[in-house]
Amino acid sequence: MDSLFRAWQTSRMAYLKFFENYSLEQLNRIPEGFSNNLIWNIGHIIATQHKLIYIGSGVEGHIPEEVFINYQSGTRPTALVSQQEADLLKRLLFEQIEPTIRDFNNKEFVRYQERTTGTGFHLTSIYDAFEWNNFHEGLHLGYMMSIRKFIALD
Repeated sequence: MDSLFRAWQTSRMAYLKFFENYSLEQLNRIPEGFSNNLIWNIGHIIATQHKLIYIGSGVEGHIPEEVFINYQSGTRPTALVSQQEADLLKRLLFEQIEPTIRDFNNKEFVRYQERTTGTGFHLTSIYDAFEWNNFHEGLHLGYMMSIRKFIALD
């Protein structure tokens, strides 16, 4: 599991660079031909980790319900994200990690509700959920790398 957790932390560092390299206006911009923006993808990976790990295990998570509702699968940006919300998402990128690893090490995730993801990957255990989470975060990082090509740098 250590390698999965290290990969997850590395992924989150890549997401952090978007906050460092792009303005709030750029994070909010939806390029023509796309249905979401950089900041939505960041919120989405936070919400999806919560769903995969915590909801899938029936354990209370560590993110605000509003973040989950606004960024879960099936949503898309409906308004510009404020600086306050962007700051929250930036914090959650890393505030999610320590409690999740602690909960795993404390064996909080004893049951897992089997399910098949929208892309057909069947999750049978918390281990599958962590693996799928890392894969999912990689997918969205790729989407963001495509989006950034259409965002003019200041």
